[in-house]
Amino acid sequence: MPLFYQHNINRDTKLGIWRIDEPESFFLEKVPLKQDVSHPFKRRQHLAGRYLLSYLFPDFPVEEIRIADTRQPFLAGHPYHFSISHCGSFAAAVVSASNRVGVDIELITPRINRVAEKFLNEGEMHFFNEDYVLFLEQWGMKGRMQQEFLTLIWSAKEALFKWYGLGELDFKRHMQLTGNIRVEGDWIKLPFVFEKEDIILLDLDARIFDDQALALAWVLT
Repeated sequence: MPLFYQHNINRDTKLGIWRIDEPESFFLEKVPLKQDVSHPFKRRQHLAGRYLLSYLFPDFPVEEIRIADTRQPFLAGHPYHFSISHCGSFAAAVVSASNRVGVDIELITPRINRVAEKFLNEGEMHFFNEDYVLFLEQWGMKGRMQQEFLTLIWSAKEALFKWYGLGELDFKRHMQLTGNIRVEGDWIKLPFVFEKEDIILLDLDARIFDDQALALAWVLT
């Protein structure tokens, strides 16, 4: 089975990435297709994400997933919090029995440089224009490309959007990277201020999978 990556965050929370190599029939043996998804590849992405939920927690009630008005999947009346993301031939999911969660996975491509101004606020733009090289030197990461970290910030904000779950967020105004990015082994800690109804300080965990040009970010509270 192509489980690409699994991270047991704590006793109640697991994160996984699935590489989608199987035919649709493989997933349909375990996961119902309830949503009207017409494109064959998008159906496989849809099914793989739900299959991964049940892989991480075998008692996860996949058949009871509902879609909110904000287009976010949710469970009503169950202990599990969860989030799903997919891009290309990968699906990611995080499941927790005790915490709100959000996850996002993105392919790293040069396109991110062209759209950065749509999600970076002024302070974040300053970081990538002025402080980025110093950051790489500080953490011994001089070979890293800017597009990798731009993708991580985009992925982090997408994960925050899913964690919040209520929609109507401005990616520049409501989610702001505070600076002081830290590197802890394979993980990169991204400190954010999330400001909507209240001000919430959040540390997001992010990672780059070099062999697949893949960026992952997740959050839980």
